Amino acid sequence: DTVCDAQSEFKALPVAKISEPTVEMTFSVNDSPFAGREGKFVTSRQLRDRLFKELLKDVSLRVTETENSDSFSVCGRGEMHLSILIENMRREGYELSVSTPRVLYKEIDGEKCEPMELLVVDVPEDCVGSVMEKMGTRKAEMLTMHPQGSRMRLEFSVPARGLFGYKSEFLTDTKGEGIMSSVFNGYEPYKGDIPRRKTGSLVSFETGEAVTYGLYNAQERGSLFIGAGTPVYEGMIVGVSPKSEDLVVNVCKKKHLSNTRASGSDDALRLIPPRKLSLEESLEFLADDELLEITPDNIRIRKRILSNQMRAKSKAKS
Repeated sequence: DTVCDAQSEFKALPVAKISEPTVEMTFSVNDSPFAGREGKFVTSRQLRDRLFKELLKDVSLRVTETENSDSFSVCGRGEMHLSILIENMRREGYELSVSTPRVLYKEIDGEKCEPMELLVVDVPEDCVGSVMEKMGTRKAEMLTMHPQGSRMRLEFSVPARGLFGYKSEFLTDTKGEGIMSSVFNGYEPYKGDIPRRKTGSLVSFETGEAVTYGLYNAQERGSLFIGAGTPVYEGMIVGVSPKSEDLVVNVCKKKHLSNTRASGSDDALRLIPPRKLSLEESLEFLADDELLEITPDNIRIRKRILSNQMRAKSKAKS
């Protein structure tokens, strides 16, 4: 709005258009076995007050209450927009759990439409092929491509949901030398299904503390996110499996004592350094049946249904 003297000859300034939210996430009270251990603000009332307070200064954010009093639907302009809010809340002492990001669809002229992004990438010449291949599977359309010295600059029109989880793949494909940025580019008709994460999760079998022997056996089945001495609970995700299905592993398993056990046998177990995920990488990793537990001290990925037995029954019914 333009505020001025009513008798002034000045014309009102054009109204600044605020971009509409394109991505939605569910923010919930943390209900994991470790809830309340690290945060100062853990109740649904405190979570609600903080989210609605954010609306006073963030005009592009939308917060709505759900049927569940412990959960809130939070809509923003992108994955990064919401991850900044999550990080700020974490540093302020809040505990919460968040769902995987979902795009907001619109119906335009009776047709289902989805938000599109204009993606600009700058990559070494020898990496162009792998980037174009990944963009093809994510329903992207290449707009321009031109060389800049020994590098190539490409522009794509890609569905917003096609960029979920792509940043880490992009850095791997370009050996860490690629640069990417994107901006909202309107709505277009739905582009069809896009394959999600092809890897499964390594899920903790029991609650306890991860030990070297259990981790050594688990690392043969995938890449780990945790090291020895890390507290874990049943249903917590401790690593990624190269196979498409989830694997339950017992990282708390200790070696049984025996008369023939050598005194230095445990020292011979060499653990591969764990892969530490940032907040953005954790959000990208999430599958639809997983949640991200946020506390001031830790970021943990977990299954929605923590019980391994209950999760197996639920999967069998579906």
